[in-house]
Amino acid sequence: MSNEELQQWIERVSLSSFGVPFRHKASFNSRLTTTGGRYFTKSHNIEINPQQLAMYGHEETEKIIKHELCHYHLHLAKRGYMHRDADFKSLLAQVGGSRYCQSLPGAKARKPQPYRYKLVCTACSTEYPRKRRADPKRYRCGNCAGKLKLVALEEGKGPVT
Repeated sequence: MSNEELQQWIERVSLSSFGVPFRHKASFNSRLTTTGGRYFTKSHNIEINPQQLAMYGHEETEKIIKHELCHYHLHLAKRGYMHRDADFKSLLAQVGGSRYCQSLPGAKARKPQPYRYKLVCTACSTEYPRKRRADPKRYRCGNCAGKLKLVALEEGKGPVT
């Protein structure tokens, strides 16, 4: 299937399931490995993983298209378009889109990241492990509301300033 055929398919699905036209660009992206598709909030374009179409067919790919169109239409309507939003969950169920795409065979599972930092309360010594570096000025202790300091957990490193 070509990008032009995908564009027409998404335009048809948008009109039939949402009653609103899709007015932006749709294309295949073969570099997508762990996701079925994605919606860009700045350009409003949609990309679909062609491997999903090849492996699971038109029916599953249409569910992915509906998922991405939910993001698209809700974002343009200035309503909750993120996965956690009630508007998104409700519209997705209404149109019959998929919440998650099926995993592709041979896709590498992500390794869990180790904790590399911790936030330590200067008042009560409560520790908050972190996988990413965090600005301690933006947070307070959950127990005593004390100030936090960032400590690197890698060997040979002391407190990070």
